[in-house]
Amino acid sequence: MKSYFLMIAQKEISIGTAYAIWTGIGAVGTFLIGVIFFEDPATLARFFFVSLIIIGILGLKLASPEGG
Repeated sequence: MKSYFLMIAQKEISIGTAYAIWTGIGAVGTFLIGVIFFEDPATLARFFFVSLIIIGILGLKLASPEGG
């Protein structure tokens, strides 16, 4: 099912951007699940670097030729 959604996303944005966004969302989601459910450390530094991933995802989308 997840591959289907990636395929749908590719129709609107380039494959490189779609894959980067997909993996970034997965990384952020995994981080949040770890913090919430598995008591992973929730340090300010970890949240800072995860926010950089989110900013990178937004930047890729906004900078793509398809527009923001």
